[in-house]
Amino acid sequence: MKNHFFTTFMLVSASLLFLNACSKSDSSSGVNSRLSVYLTDAPAPYDAVYIDIKDIQVNASADDAVSTGWQSLPILRPGVYDLLKFRNGLDTLLASQEIPAGTISQIRLVLGANNSVVINGASYPLETPSAQQSGLKLNIHAKLVANIEYRLWLDFDANRSIVTTGSNKYILKPVIRTYTAATGGTIKGIALPLLHVKGVFAIQNTDTVAAAIPDALTGAYVIAGLNAGTYNVAFAGDGILKDTTVAAVAVKTGEVSNVGIITLK
Repeated sequence: MKNHFFTTFMLVSASLLFLNACSKSDSSSGVNSRLSVYLTDAPAPYDAVYIDIKDIQVNASADDAVSTGWQSLPILRPGVYDLLKFRNGLDTLLASQEIPAGTISQIRLVLGANNSVVINGASYPLETPSAQQSGLKLNIHAKLVANIEYRLWLDFDANRSIVTTGSNKYILKPVIRTYTAATGGTIKGIALPLLHVKGVFAIQNTDTVAAAIPDALTGAYVIAGLNAGTYNVAFAGDGILKDTTVAAVAVKTGEVSNVGIITLK
């Protein structure tokens, strides 16, 4: 068993050290969630609908007048998106960011002015009211649990969002439905003694699914993004202390399974 742990550890240690350094202040403290925002669309009778997306912001305050409650999520690719590319279950990732766990009440979609619709091969500008460019607010009221990734979809109804006023003039009045889903579950705990536990591994059958390195100061570890199921959690010692395994740890989507304090001997 020891050889299995150390072989696996050698293969993943470099990447784990990097991830541990990057996320120690977030994941180990157990106070953050990851919010990923996706764009999808309902069918529409157009050749293309181009929307200029500049920013996405979330608000943890129930009062949208509180400006300090808004936090921007960095857009992976700011610019123009053709909504009709994301029909029939297709979507695209707009942003993914660690944010404090808790309740987010609203999301604000900030649009640019470069919006257009293509009808029968001809392109027409979509006039966008200034209020929508400054931020289209959508109520979501989602409760984010620490160490769980949540996916939020912006379901943009292109057909209902485009209003014609005649003379080939079109106005963009976005109609967007939002929905969220928790993805995967999490195993967390504390591994002691400090600096003697070289790796923690989530194992199904004989496959190491994911791993973590305990925090050097607290011994805390988090293994997130696990599919629902049962895992053996293996702790690799440093050669002085023996390996140990906690069997049959149940993982459920949207929940955190706390293994507690494990001390190697």
